[in-house]
Amino acid sequence: MLKFIPIKAVAGIVGFESPAAEYTQLSLDLDQLLIDHPSATYIGIADGDSMVGDGIFSGDLLIVDRALEIKDHDVVVANLNGVFVCKKVNKSKRCLMSSGDNVPPYFLQEGDIFQVEGIVTRSIRLHRPF
Repeated sequence: MLKFIPIKAVAGIVGFESPAAEYTQLSLDLDQLLIDHPSATYIGIADGDSMVGDGIFSGDLLIVDRALEIKDHDVVVANLNGVFVCKKVNKSKRCLMSSGDNVPPYFLQEGDIFQVEGIVTRSIRLHRPF
């Protein structure tokens, strides 16, 4: 089990005694912190740069929750015609939107095979990939 120090770390400040020295370490379970519905959650890996406007970069871990109800503009992982995609959903326009530059929205059409696999609740940047 990891130890958790309940302070924010400001990037860029150096040369001071650690303010964490005054805090007691608390036990932290990353599952409890990151996963709301353990039996309905899986982890995927982002591929590509179409969602960088939402802070999702290629290689990031995606925590995907299948227990949540989809709302407009949720970021989801979905199966679109046999390809897994990570996009924002616009339910009223039946549209999948990217947040990267120069990526047009995709409007679902008759005959598309489309299944939402879950809502991306969190993404984790790996600074040292697998």
